[in-house]
Amino acid sequence: MHAQPAAPPADTVAAALEAVSAERLRRDVDTLAAFGTRHTLSDTKSDTRGIGAARRWLHAEFERAVADSGREGDLAPRVWFDVHPVEPGGRIARAVEVVNVVCEIPGSSPEARVRHYYVLGHYDSRASDGNDAEGDAPGANDDASGVAACLELARVLSRMRLESTVVLMATAGEEQGLFGARLHALNARRQGRTIGAVLNNDTIGDPSAPGGRSARDRVRVFSEGVPVSMLFEQPRTATVRDEEPETPESRLREARNRLFGVSMLRRDGGENDSPSRHLARYIAEVARQHATPVQPMLINRPDRYLRGGDHTPFNELGWPAVRFVEVYENYDRQHQDPRVEDGVQFGDLPEYVDAEYLADVTRLNAAVLVHLANAPSPPSRPRLIVAGLTNDTTLRWDASPEPDVAGYEVVWRETTAHEWQHVRDVGDVTEATINRSKDNWFFGIRAYDRDGYRSPVVTPSAATQ
Repeated sequence: MHAQPAAPPADTVAAALEAVSAERLRRDVDTLAAFGTRHTLSDTKSDTRGIGAARRWLHAEFERAVADSGREGDLAPRVWFDVHPVEPGGRIARAVEVVNVVCEIPGSSPEARVRHYYVLGHYDSRASDGNDAEGDAPGANDDASGVAACLELARVLSRMRLESTVVLMATAGEEQGLFGARLHALNARRQGRTIGAVLNNDTIGDPSAPGGRSARDRVRVFSEGVPVSMLFEQPRTATVRDEEPETPESRLREARNRLFGVSMLRRDGGENDSPSRHLARYIAEVARQHATPVQPMLINRPDRYLRGGDHTPFNELGWPAVRFVEVYENYDRQHQDPRVEDGVQFGDLPEYVDAEYLADVTRLNAAVLVHLANAPSPPSRPRLIVAGLTNDTTLRWDASPEPDVAGYEVVWRETTAHEWQHVRDVGDVTEATINRSKDNWFFGIRAYDRDGYRSPVVTPSAATQ
């Protein structure tokens, strides 16, 4: 008999939740809104107004956030400007540098440090006219709230020793077409970066809605089902593979590969088991385990209708990514010039951001990051063996590489259920047989370590060995 896996240390998560400060979040939202406009094409020279002043303040604030972390050498946090020149086109009226502000907190484990877990919030803002780079666009909720969450997570998590690397990134160019996130994601793929998950926080500060409704205890989490990377050709970058000349034959080969992937997904019934959907379930499990004040409301869509977010470019490149957004949205307060019409106040003003609610959404992010960054990587090459007709199910996988891996769990659910319903600890092995028919259930596999942290689930593909 093998030992039962431990429960993750609750005090580690509790310390992170307690450290989150609504007062600091309030201050950060107010400061960002006070720059007047943070439009991507706004002033970069002023010290008090425009996107240039905002990004310099963010860089300095990230540096202050990690200054007392006690980290040195390989563990020292890094803060930098991630600069991307963009030529005119679409909603970019003139050539501009799109500048993300990045804070990276290296993981404490050499084996796990290669895995990166991202939190995003976009610091650019817009007025009623998306091309208005001069008028006031305070952008307090959309998305100073998400950027403030990134700053607060830098303060809290840099003082912890999470095993994997956490990247907190304030993006620009979101309102013009997700430029900052997309260009960063393309560079990350070019560099061969391993990205375990992306949490995009966009518009997370106002739980109220017109008509007096409120969802103070919930935040929506959007996740794609069928991965978009399976459906469309991925953008080409200067990787070794992409240095080969593109030919009609190579395009046909890529199209056939995508069609094969979709065919296998359809055969396995895996339309609801994408890596992003597994990430959303993971968020819900962590929230239940720690009874976080704000619980995730899982939405099985990539995003809202007619809107988009910075998680999308990461999805396009095949990485698991989800979007956090408040349950109700007041469109009088989004993408609106500040003004009063017929007694109605328009504009994304800081007084409409509920700092306590924002703090609780930030706490949910913190809890999830503690689990993700301390857990082992998911087992690789998960297979569901279909070599013969049987009434049980055999699964195989390759071991996770981290030295503290203690074992694996097999989970399963009815094919009409959204959440995993059953779990079996199978110990430190790479094969298990479950007395349930593979035809009647969906199965998954996850790794756990000696502290009881569990990886996200991975879905096995049908294989003969």
